[in-house]
Amino acid sequence: MDLVEQFFVAQDGFGKVVAEVPAHRWDASSPCAAWTVRDIVGHVLWGRHRLSAWVTGADYPETAGEPGAPNPGVLCAGDPAQEWRVAFEATAPGLTRDGLARAMSTDDAGRVPLTTLLPAFVSDALVHTWDIAHAVGLTVTLDPAVVKATGEWVRSIPLQRPEFFGPELTPPVDADETTQLLAFLGRAA
Repeated sequence: MDLVEQFFVAQDGFGKVVAEVPAHRWDASSPCAAWTVRDIVGHVLWGRHRLSAWVTGADYPETAGEPGAPNPGVLCAGDPAQEWRVAFEATAPGLTRDGLARAMSTDDAGRVPLTTLLPAFVSDALVHTWDIAHAVGLTVTLDPAVVKATGEWVRSIPLQRPEFFGPELTPPVDADETTQLLAFLGRAA
């Protein structure tokens, strides 16, 4: 499975879990410090819109959904599941292989194809899928190929910062790859 396929698999899995959240659980606490389930959806929505803006070359000045923002749920104040569906439908046409190969300028790396940034969006959707499911008591199985690729990526960059992921936990000795990934990102499966 290539990176673009991983992106779509992770986004699809996130959308499926969001669609199953009971209406009375949007403001439930989550494994993300100070964020509710609604905040997680707002954060992932923000990322989706930001990526779509990069694909089209548009500006996206919204900051409410950034990692560590205090209340990303403001981006989906109504029905988060409906707002996710609308955002997904609005952004999906631009998120093609060609669109994701578009070059953009970054402060750190100069001009790079958007695909170099995709692992962040893959890991975000994948891990937050588990966060939401865990917070509301849903059972979710994360795609093994995406878990493997995400595990390799997150271990290659410094993400252990409060605005990204929690401190690494020690997984059980016999932990599967998903549990190992979650523990690395500060989650007890």
